[in-house]
Amino acid sequence: MDIDLSGRTAFISGSTQGIGRAIAAKLAGAGAAVTINGRDEAKVAAVASELGVSGIAADVGTAEGARKVLDQLPAVDILVNNLGIFAPAPVLEIDDDTWQRFWDVNVMSAIRLTRGYLPGMVERGHGRVQFMASDSAVVIPEEMVHYGVTKTALLGVSRGFAKAVKGSGVTVNSVIAGPTHTEGVEDFVRELVGDDLDWDDAQRKFVAEHRPNSLLGRLIEPDEIANLVAYLSSDLASATTGGAVRVDGGYVDHILP
Repeated sequence: MDIDLSGRTAFISGSTQGIGRAIAAKLAGAGAAVTINGRDEAKVAAVASELGVSGIAADVGTAEGARKVLDQLPAVDILVNNLGIFAPAPVLEIDDDTWQRFWDVNVMSAIRLTRGYLPGMVERGHGRVQFMASDSAVVIPEEMVHYGVTKTALLGVSRGFAKAVKGSGVTVNSVIAGPTHTEGVEDFVRELVGDDLDWDDAQRKFVAEHRPNSLLGRLIEPDEIANLVAYLSSDLASATTGGAVRVDGGYVDHILP
């Protein structure tokens, strides 16, 4: 089964590292004309050069940043709403400003970009939109309730947009990614299990103690997430829409998605 995205354009928010970068590389490798995104202009330029793609430096966690992207790139065939932030915090100590920041970055960035790109997709009769959710949307982590809540919201937002474009040839899905080995997660793991173990032992200790439902017993690699995103971005996934598709290493203990 070959995934061919030749002739398609794609935008991935928050894509200079981690899962976003892996997705950008995967889509570009499949032939798509990819535009990456991040807040740091120098980093965006460097990663774009490394991957052989275009880049837009903008903070899409703000209305102004989202508008900058839409102005510079008015139409795309594939939108991957990947931008997200996370940080452990006791739920009783999370203040209003932090709740609002997580909502703006993790949820409103995706809503604004989707709202901007969907009409053109519908007019052309083709498009792919993906919301990068998380196992934390379903299994709210005690140490990151605010993060989990924003990911739960994305499941509803994704389903709602899918209903809004039914029968148009445009598909909208969310991806429930499991615990994944990214730069930020590596720092998070070290915060919880310490620095005295080598990485392989540290990640397995983290999974055993903090994500014990994982059937992999390890963190997922970003490229493993990107494989699913590439499929959902392709014509092969033409009948998959309105779904919450899991690539979670079996972490979510449900038979059905």
